[in-house]
Parts: sequence; C-alpha cells; structure tokens
Amino acid sequence: MGINKIINPLEIIARLNWEEGEHLEFKSAKGGIPKSLWETYSAMANTQGGIILLGVEDDGAVSGVLEPAKIKKNFWDVINNRGKVSANLLTNADVVELSCASVQILAIRVPQASRYQRPIYLNQNPLTGTYRRTHEGDYHCTEQEVSRMLSDRAEEPADSRILDNFKFDDLDITSLQQYRQRLASHKPIHPWLSEDDKGLLTKLNGWRRDRKTEREGLTLAGLLMFGQDGAIRDAVPNYHVDYREKLLNDPAIRWTDRLTIDGTWHANLFQFYLRVIQRLAADIKLPFHLDEALFRAGETEVHAAIRETLVNALIHADYYGTGGIIIEKFPDHFVFSNPGTLLISLEQLLRGNVSECRNKSLQTMFMMIGAAEKAGSGVDKIMKSWSSQHWRSPLVRQLFRPDRVEWQLLMISLIPIESLERLKSRFGDKYQNFNQAEVQVLATADIENSVDNARMRQITGHHAADITRVLQGLVANGALIQEGQTRGSRYRLPMEQDVVPILVSTSDNLLDSVHKPLDSVHKPLDSVHKPLDSIHKPLDSVHSKANKSEADGRLQAIAASARQKRRLVRTEMETVIYELCQNRWLSRKDLADLLGRHSDGLRARFLSPMVEHGLLKLRYPDKPNRVDQAYTSITQMRTELCEDDMSKC
Repeated sequence: MGINKIINPLEIIARLNWEEGEHLEFKSAKGGIPKSLWETYSAMANTQGGIILLGVEDDGAVSGVLEPAKIKKNFWDVINNRGKVSANLLTNADVVELSCASVQILAIRVPQASRYQRPIYLNQNPLTGTYRRTHEGDYHCTEQEVSRMLSDRAEEPADSRILDNFKFDDLDITSLQQYRQRLASHKPIHPWLSEDDKGLLTKLNGWRRDRKTEREGLTLAGLLMFGQDGAIRDAVPNYHVDYREKLLNDPAIRWTDRLTIDGTWHANLFQFYLRVIQRLAADIKLPFHLDEALFRAGETEVHAAIRETLVNALIHADYYGTGGIIIEKFPDHFVFSNPGTLLISLEQLLRGNVSECRNKSLQTMFMMIGAAEKAGSGVDKIMKSWSSQHWRSPLVRQLFRPDRVEWQLLMISLIPIESLERLKSRFGDKYQNFNQAEVQVLATADIENSVDNARMRQITGHHAADITRVLQGLVANGALIQEGQTRGSRYRLPMEQDVVPILVSTSDNLLDSVHKPLDSVHKPLDSVHKPLDSIHKPLDSVHSKANKSEADGRLQAIAASARQKRRLVRTEMETVIYELCQNRWLSRKDLADLLGRHSDGLRARFLSPMVEHGLLKLRYPDKPNRVDQAYTSITQMRTELCEDDMSKC
C-alpha cells in the first residue's frame, strides 16, 4: 500500500458534517488496528472527545486501510469486549468508511464520556488502563486522577458527605449569623428563619443524619461555607481561596489588592464571597448600588453576570483538587478559576439549561440568599449579559494536569476600533476584501493572540462546519497561519517571517453580521504583534535577515538525514534536533519544516520529552502551549552554570 498525498483533515471532517473537535489523531493501519488506537479512545473519551483518522500517517500522508470491512469488524469486536474496553460509547454513525486520495480510510468519532461513564479504561483495570489527553498527547492517568473521576460518578453530591471527628464548634458562628441576616433580608417570612443555628444548618444540608447508618454530623458543605479556616484545612488539605487585583500597569506593583488565607479572617466560602463580590463590583462604570444585605438592589446585568461567575466557581469546584479558587481582576477583564473538571461537555455548558453541579448543598446555600440562579440558568445569564454590552463572549477553558476550569470575562468590544486599525495597517488595501465573518475571525486572532473553531463557536454560536470554511479560506489566502492539525488546530495572524501574498477573499458571508465596533474605555489585551519578544530575534536565528542564506544552508544540512529517512532511531532524531537548536531559538513550525515532519507528532514524540529530560529549554516555560513557543539546546547553558556554582549541577 503506497503513501499518497498529504491531506487536509478538516476537509474530511467537513465532508462528514462532523464538528471540528479539539482533538484529531492520525493512525496508520498498515498492520491492522494499532494498539495505540485504544489508548487514544480512552484518552479522548475521558477528556473532550475527538476524531481518529485510521489509515493516515503521522505527517498527514494517506496510506489507507486494506480490507476496511475486516478492520471495521475487528474494531467493533474489540470495543464491545469488556475484557478489553470498559465501555463502548460509539454508534454505527461514529465509524465511517470513506474514499480519500484513491484509497479507503476509516473515520472514528469518539464522544466525550459523561461523568457517570468515566473513567473509560482498558484491560479491566482503571488504575493502569485509564488515559487522558493534552496537546502533548495521550498519557496514563495517576491514581489520584482516576479517584477523582470515580468520585464524580457518585450519585451523592461531593459536599453532602458527613465528616468524621468534626463538630458544631468547628464553625464560625458569626458567619452563620450573618448568613441568617442575608436570608431574612432576601426571604423575610421563610420558615427556616424560626430554626435555631443547628436547625438552620440542617435545613441547608450543612448538618446531616444518614438514615441508613443513623450517623449524624457536619457535612463538607457546612464546613466549607461556615467553618473556621483551620478546621477547613484539616478536612480539606488543598483548600485555598485567593483574590488578586491588578489595576495598574506598573510592573513594580504585582497586585493593587489581594485577599487570601492569612489568619486575619475566617476564610470560609461565605466570608470569601462577601469580601470578593464587593471588590469585583467596584469601579465598573455602570450604575450599581448594594442593598443593606449586599445583594441585588439596582444591579445591572453585568454585575449579575459577575456574581454568577463567582458563585459558579465556588459551587462547581473540586475542593480535593489542587490550586484552589483563584479570582483575578484586571482593568479590562476578570478571570475565575477553580479546581476540577466540567461534569458536562463544553458544548452542553454553553447551550445552557443543563446543570450538573458537583456541590449541590453549596448551590442551595447561595440560592437561598439570592446569590445564585436556579439550576442551568446561570450560564445563560452570563452570556446574555456580556452580549448586551457588545463585549467579547466570555471565554471558557478546561485545563488538565492539574484539572481546572477557567472563565475569562473580557470587557472589550466585540471588534474594538484599536483592533480594526491594526488589521487595516497590517493588510493595507487587501483589508477591504474581507467580509464581516472574516473580520470577526481576524479580530479575535488579533485580540486573543490566536483563534480556533471552538472559540469562534463560543463567540458566534454558528455551526463548526461554517466556521471551518471561513478559517480555511483565510489560511488559503495567507491571512492566517494554521498551527497543528491533529491535536487541535489553532490559527494566528502571520508574523513578519510568514509573509504570504493576500488574495482576494472568496468566502461566502456565512455568519451573521457582527456588531458595529464600539468605543471602549478599556484598553485592549496585549497584542501578539508587538515587535519585541519575538521568537525570531535571538542569537543566530534562522530568520535573521543578515545571515538568512547562510543559516538556512547550515540548518538544512544538519536536518538532511532526517528529511531523507521517514523514520530515524530516537537517539538519531534527538541528536539532529539538539544540533539544530544550538545557540538559537527555533519554533515547532521551524523544526517541522526543516525535518520534514508533522509539527504535532514532532512535539509529542521528541520536543516535549527532550524538554523534560533537560536537553531543550522552552522560551516561555510558564505557557508551554503558546503557538509561538520556541526551543533551544541547554546542555551548554548547564555547563556554564556548573562552572559558576557546582551546587546547581
């Protein structure tokens, strides 16, 4: 079976009318179904789903599937064998045979498993057979990660668990009394107000009796909401709450205000909420005032959305996870981050009206005082409130290792005038050829440094196939650079070294017209287009104009052995990469072009392991997934360190 042309996988997905997922994987089928396919199935199901193209090589070359009917039967036999795979999530419509480059391939669509199905594991052992996926590739889950998935499967909410060896005295009574006052202000004649403190706590499920065991005691929700901070940390060692405010651009001032656990206050969730909601609401240039209970009176849609997002982070957090609750306020945006994973898919979350809350008792406690909406409506309120201001749609991200969910609320116009001016300056007369849909995509790439299909779905609500056509049209015209094809395609504006002639746009006006740009009092986010800090400036860079021809020839010579052979022994490839990166920074795209390899496969198989083993250094180690990430060899640097200080060797 010969190797055929390189494919564009997004064209295949468009033919199938499937949505462009965050994860797309190529698998060779030369020897039948590869073992790694099942690891990828587990990883995709336990993360955010994805698409596997069987019969395509790592570099995108189509090699095809021999006897596809036989391969399909083998696939269904294995996936339905509980001794091999814990659960089959697929239907017949998820495995499609199609012709591509004169051969047959199989497209396999893997859905995201629900909270009650996770973990999806192999060989009857969840501790050794569970995988998840990052942009680096598939990885074995740790015992702790598997335990968190199993915990999320439980019907009983995480926060209703009765704690051993904790008493009513572990609560901060002042917090409980303040809560009673807020409840009385919000619902003056509510019958629970006649209860004593323990009775009120019982009604809120902060104190519970198990009918089966007759066991009675303080629940996790009661302790988190009203506990003394020392007692909370005894029960939940990873508990942490942190509010950070940076409203000045002075680099010497790290934070203009900060609230964290420092022993000066009882850092339970109720006290954290009371303090943080006032700080978040301050300085927003919209009409607002608090009532005597610090809630709701005269609040605008924007204030309600901020409140909803704060409470959302508190009630959906996995308090046994790492990193704690982190709330950040900047002049033009807010960031809300909590430990844990989403219990529903990102698409379900953004559609709204679906609620899967990890901590239902905490949710009830906040709802009773008017700080949260009924189940499923909070996300709708957040999205509609931001849209009413013609601001960019909130950005929702799910992060792994550690597991976190992050919301960014950007108080920036959908297409700020500053961004339009940058685009006009960049593209000159060619700018007039872009339609409204294309301008919206380009502005997002400008403001947020890059753009992908999922982000544009969040902003527009349009079908993935329509967005894919717009993105691919911009790539074909040279207006965008595509980064990666397998593990989530991202798109960025070209930098100076990527200059490609911009053609006249031929894309249809597929999306609704965008909002007219509004004058914004907020400064836009830092643009990726600043000339400083470019990965293409350092040392003996391949992009240095003065030495470009000489450098190109030298690097091409180093990489020749890799280009001439489709496969190299790992140590040989690592040696070539190491030599290429000596005394210079090279991006993943640079290396892929030089080596004749697919950039995602190169990163997963060589670059990331070499970073981990101390052979390469990341230019941006705090943001490993940056699209402009670059690498340099560091053994020489370590030698220099050793000469200065032997303790560092």
